[in-house]
Amino acid sequence: MDMATPSIVIRQHLIDPEICIRCNTCEAICPVNAITHDDRNYVVKAEACNFCMACISPCPTGAIDNWRNMPQVLAYPIEEQLTWDELPAELTEDQIAAAGVSVALEEALPPAVEVKSPAAVTGEVPFMSSAYGTTLPPWSAAHAYTNLFGPKSPTVATVVGNYRVTEAGTDSDTHHIVLDFGSLPFPVLEGQSIGILPPGVDARGKPHVARQYSIASPRNGERPGYNNLSLTVKRVTVDHEGRPVRGVASNYLCDAKVGDVVQVIGPFGASFLMPNHPRSNIVMICTGTGSAPMRAMTEWRRRLRGSGKFEGGKLMLFFGARTKEELPYFGPLMNLPKDFIDINLAFSRTPGASKRYVQDAMRERAIDLVELLKDPNTYLYVCGLKSMEEGVVLALRDVVQQAGMGWEALGAALKREGRLHLETY
Repeated sequence: MDMATPSIVIRQHLIDPEICIRCNTCEAICPVNAITHDDRNYVVKAEACNFCMACISPCPTGAIDNWRNMPQVLAYPIEEQLTWDELPAELTEDQIAAAGVSVALEEALPPAVEVKSPAAVTGEVPFMSSAYGTTLPPWSAAHAYTNLFGPKSPTVATVVGNYRVTEAGTDSDTHHIVLDFGSLPFPVLEGQSIGILPPGVDARGKPHVARQYSIASPRNGERPGYNNLSLTVKRVTVDHEGRPVRGVASNYLCDAKVGDVVQVIGPFGASFLMPNHPRSNIVMICTGTGSAPMRAMTEWRRRLRGSGKFEGGKLMLFFGARTKEELPYFGPLMNLPKDFIDINLAFSRTPGASKRYVQDAMRERAIDLVELLKDPNTYLYVCGLKSMEEGVVLALRDVVQQAGMGWEALGAALKREGRLHLETY
């Protein structure tokens, strides 16, 4: 920090640790890498944040929208923010003045600024997949209820089902878990998520923070007409570097017994929602447990189709996993009618076969994808690990350009019209 300019007051951007559900949306979308995290908190680097506001609207809880008037010399460092369990109080004018500030706050606070393109510094234009993801819901999406229950006032649900949806003996121990809310209103839509508060405390003796899970069932329940929902949960036994670790919430849920009661917050999400109008086409691209919202959307369309009152558009699925045995819901997926959904699977670790990813399958179906992309009623949803996002959007760009279409114009339209949704973690 510049100790020679104590009179500077900044508008410090902070994330509320009591509300944040650690969904990674803010860090993923920040164009200047001002947001980082540890295993407990997401925080903002005061020296890097340029007030572009790109992270504000995508946040499902509002935790990101917190600010403090701070003398620059007293700005909270990320090391301190990482220890917080709640936000500190706003400094008083006397406290700010004690830091040697004499200018008027309203004159000192910087306005929101436009993000400078990396090309302005390097002369190169890197491809940023997040630049094309929308934060707007489809125009015909149903109204989403959000933040009905927060971390300080969670509700409870009862486990009424828990079974494995990947083959036994594989490294991917993934469970389908059904939670029932009884008579308590808890309305959800396909594409939304909830937070689970695991019992117990962490290594510092603090209560565990909530973990976010996408809902895998349609709006009228895992079982139609019942006030329940389902989750797709993979048991975490190693971290991203392959070191042994026991995931707190995932193991808690995968080990849950029928009759157990869990604490729930949410629901969250008001943009990753499916279109309601019948002519809409839906392209779903996912890996692993990123299949949860895709299962919800597919099942809702299947139920509408079964009613005989809904003539829906096309459904196209690109689903990736290491092997067939590790792909969640493989059996039920194979039983869906071919005239209902166009399924394309990609496996990266099949013995004796070359690695194949969802973006490879997309390129193989380029002709069909392009035809769907020409239709303004086509919506695309991407969900899975962050590492897949760039490859998927690059594949979209490539198939569009190879067809002689302009990607920049189409990509901008997909974003503007709420048609390309990215939810990666």
